[in-house]
Amino acid sequence: MQSTVDKSSATDNIDKQAIAAAFSRAAVSYDSVAQLQQKTGKLLLRIGCQHPGTVVLDVGCGTGYFSQKWRASGKKVIALDLAEGMLQQARRQQAADVYLLADMEKIPLSDKKVDICFSNLAVQWCHSLDAVLAEWYRVTHSGGVILFSTLSAGSLDELRQAWQSVDGYHHVNDFLTLSQIHVACSHYPHHLHHRLQQLFFPDVVTLMRSLQGIGATHLHHGRKQGLTGRQHLTALQAAYPSVVGRYPLSYQLVYGVIYRD
Repeated sequence: MQSTVDKSSATDNIDKQAIAAAFSRAAVSYDSVAQLQQKTGKLLLRIGCQHPGTVVLDVGCGTGYFSQKWRASGKKVIALDLAEGMLQQARRQQAADVYLLADMEKIPLSDKKVDICFSNLAVQWCHSLDAVLAEWYRVTHSGGVILFSTLSAGSLDELRQAWQSVDGYHHVNDFLTLSQIHVACSHYPHHLHHRLQQLFFPDVVTLMRSLQGIGATHLHHGRKQGLTGRQHLTALQAAYPSVVGRYPLSYQLVYGVIYRD
């Protein structure tokens, strides 16, 4: 199936090797700082937990935090991640029944293999939302459901604007617009929900460390090195908008449910 999502848009410059390396480095400490990921994943879990299917594919499983929860509910879980360090952490947690080190755009499973395809804040790291949705649809059994969350344009805007005022350089990843996500989903029976979520930090250093702790540093091609030293962070804090002494970070969240015919 083809869609009209602009292929030259947000995700063209994603460096998957850098993504895998960054998330592998973050694996051990990830769960202690992944507040947003845990909130969004719990919402998706509530949406899908009543589905009678028995096999779940956790795409971008990370440490296996939600693989464990699906497994505890009695499901058989296939955990897939691009980052070897994350998958190793999931294995240590005995989070799943099967582990796949693979790209979600090329899933090494046969057609109609799973009943529930679950992906929490991972698809934004892919080249093509069209390709990902087609793969998820392919591996999901008729009558199954695809549950996903992702970020849309406008996420991390406070950080983007502050960096722009400091050095004029583009430090923040690009994300698809809500309209582009709608177009990519339009060929499938689906429902999308958009929500703004803000996290607040006592200072910009803590804010930046939170992003580093979940691996979500700037991972697109063309990343400029050496710009986060002490002087730049001091300048960044001065330029960053604060609210009663707290520093906000906004996430434009999109929750999607696709129903497999």
